[in-house]
Amino acid sequence: MNKKNDKLYIYAFEIFFACGMSFGSQSVHFDNIQTWLVIVARYIVYNLIIKGIHESSVLGFNHFQTRSKLDFNKMYDQSKIFLMIFAGSICVLVYSKQRVFDEGFLLFFIGHLIAKYPEIEQKSSTINYGVGMACSFFEGYLAHIIPSDGARFVGFEENINIYEAKQGVVFPVKKLFIVITKSLYCPPDLKQFNKKNQRLPYLEACQSLEDVEKDVAGVKNRTYRNSAYKIYRAGRAPVYLAAECASPLHTLHRVLERRALHPELLDIDTQEIVSDFCTMLRSIISRSSDCRDKCELVFYDDKDPNLNLADILLEKIRELEPDFENIITIEPR
Repeated sequence: MNKKNDKLYIYAFEIFFACGMSFGSQSVHFDNIQTWLVIVARYIVYNLIIKGIHESSVLGFNHFQTRSKLDFNKMYDQSKIFLMIFAGSICVLVYSKQRVFDEGFLLFFIGHLIAKYPEIEQKSSTINYGVGMACSFFEGYLAHIIPSDGARFVGFEENINIYEAKQGVVFPVKKLFIVITKSLYCPPDLKQFNKKNQRLPYLEACQSLEDVEKDVAGVKNRTYRNSAYKIYRAGRAPVYLAAECASPLHTLHRVLERRALHPELLDIDTQEIVSDFCTMLRSIISRSSDCRDKCELVFYDDKDPNLNLADILLEKIRELEPDFENIITIEPR
């Protein structure tokens, strides 16, 4: 199914419907085209301002959720047609010596908000891609490697304690750091995000935590494994942590690289998907008594050459455990 063609068909039907109402209405006269243009231009301005307010609110909320850097070039590319229409409508009003705003705008805006409210209350009959990936990631992975199963697996935190005792190291924060990259690219080793400047902190993989084996979905002894890393810093002790990328986003990245095989996904907004994924995953984790406070999402703009993943992880560790410098000097039990 070609969704773009479907939208064009629906748009054409709406235009046909509007034309039919215009020609069929006895109260509408076409004697003064300029008056019509002014009225239409004003309503276009009203609609685009309201749309801009909505999009800005969505963008601000998503930015707050993911802590991602705003991509102004992408924002301009997505909105330039709207800006051209907006500018053209403003020109019509100015040329006709008409006010851009009148007392009707506020009433128009209030009416729009009232008419839109049922959409908020209405439950969606479908789950979007980002939400679905978050649910699958939690139930298909995190729910297996974070809590204890009361039998073969002791749980993620205890697994780190065992690792500390065997390796003689200390994890200042016993959480699983899930790295969300802006490009969706997830390398097989996080050290690929290290900068060439060796004066900067850098990541190095260590021996993995103990394997978790479970019988899942007909697969006997399915193995789950979490990676341990240490962050080297000039003149200071290394910092140990458990970290990995979000595998569903890695899968999405591979899908988008092969768009020819997946034409249905040509027009998707990847940043919206990432935002939905992060928002839903945080929500699920916070509601889960088994996983709450045991996972930490870390957004990393891997397209920004000035950002260093090791520094971002260190800052997150410092945020979660301000006294981590003293903790890592204590011998593990």
